[in-house]
Amino acid sequence: MEEAVAMKFIAVAITMAGGAFGGGYGLSVVFSSWMNSIARNPSADAKLRMVGMIGFAGTELVLLMSFVIATLLIFVA
Repeated sequence: MEEAVAMKFIAVAITMAGGAFGGGYGLSVVFSSWMNSIARNPSADAKLRMVGMIGFAGTELVLLMSFVIATLLIFVA
């Protein structure tokens, strides 16, 4: 029984680590591309701001969903 509980917490840790690394990498790619595009064309800042914020929200969703899945693994599984 104790081994099952330990495996559950290891699964939670892997889930959170994967979500955190994926979210961090996604944010770095989004903001790197965003800054490069603004540097190349400063007049398009208003249009690019909306696209950058949508990309930011999408990558943050990955981290939040991994947190929700990890919480479900702790309390439900």
